[in-house]
Amino acid sequence: MIEVKNLTKRFGPHTAVDNISFVVNDGEIVGFLGPNGAGKTTTMNMMTGFISSTEGSVRINGFDILEEPVKAKKQLGYLPDIPPLYGDMTVEEYLWFVCDLKRVKKSERDFMIKDIVNTTQLNDVFKRLIKNLSKGYRQRVGLAQALVGDPDVLILDEPTSGLDPKQIIEMRDLIKRLGKKHTVILSSHILGEVSEICDRILIINRGKIVASDTTEELMNMAGNSVQLVTIKGDPYTAAEKLRAWSAISSVTIENDNGDGTFDLKVYGNEGSDIREIIFASMAEERISILMLRPVTSGLEEVFLKVINGSFDNAEAEKEHVELAVAFAEGGAEEDKEANE
Repeated sequence: MIEVKNLTKRFGPHTAVDNISFVVNDGEIVGFLGPNGAGKTTTMNMMTGFISSTEGSVRINGFDILEEPVKAKKQLGYLPDIPPLYGDMTVEEYLWFVCDLKRVKKSERDFMIKDIVNTTQLNDVFKRLIKNLSKGYRQRVGLAQALVGDPDVLILDEPTSGLDPKQIIEMRDLIKRLGKKHTVILSSHILGEVSEICDRILIINRGKIVASDTTEELMNMAGNSVQLVTIKGDPYTAAEKLRAWSAISSVTIENDNGDGTFDLKVYGNEGSDIREIIFASMAEERISILMLRPVTSGLEEVFLKVINGSFDNAEAEKEHVELAVAFAEGGAEEDKEANE
């Protein structure tokens, strides 16, 4: 279990992380999501004891990372955004070196390294120099070092950064398997990645937690305020009837299906459940409803809504519209957190 309480980090006048608190329970895979410079890497560096916090505390399985650093760090494995590799070592030499650093018993090292190599699929490159490996294999070696010592908690910072699509899929599958045995927290600014891997998502922006929930619940943030309805009847009469309600902001005719049926999209005011209004209105006009379903927000749209909700100026809104568009296009460019 990871317990973060009132965690704050200041660099001079700049507050990188601003009084955040959250808990990651045993066996959870939690995604730490946010735009570049949001504070993700700074938070992870404090969680692992790499840097100290200005205020607040981090406890790993009950051990405070600053007051009991040795005990706390035995509980976790850390993959930074740039894996701490030595290019002139072979994979085998490097993993033995990490075993020395983590004080793994010599009687356990052979079995542990074989198990980790099998888990991370490094068998084919086990005797090769790390500097000669592809980016994907170097990421696997970085993950392998995090697994040395069999920690309960894994903290992974941008684990798929710079990988090609095939390698990303393989890394995601590997993290999912690791989540069956370890508590995992990973950071990313790629929305699809966290939705594929994680049980729960924390969204951070400008050093603050601005949302925390399951992927499903975040996707349902729009509630029932937008409905797609298929009717059999005059769409103009239906639209005019619906627009008369104060709870409905607009109605658009989406499709003429060619068989006397039409698709309408009905927009309610924020947070409104407009289903009863639709049913009652169509019943009055003797128009049949063939289908009614909510139009849920995509994760990109939810992310944009949450991020913009934490700003008060138009320039910030423009910035994050551009960011959300980049995410919607697949997140092909995996930039580093320049301001961390």
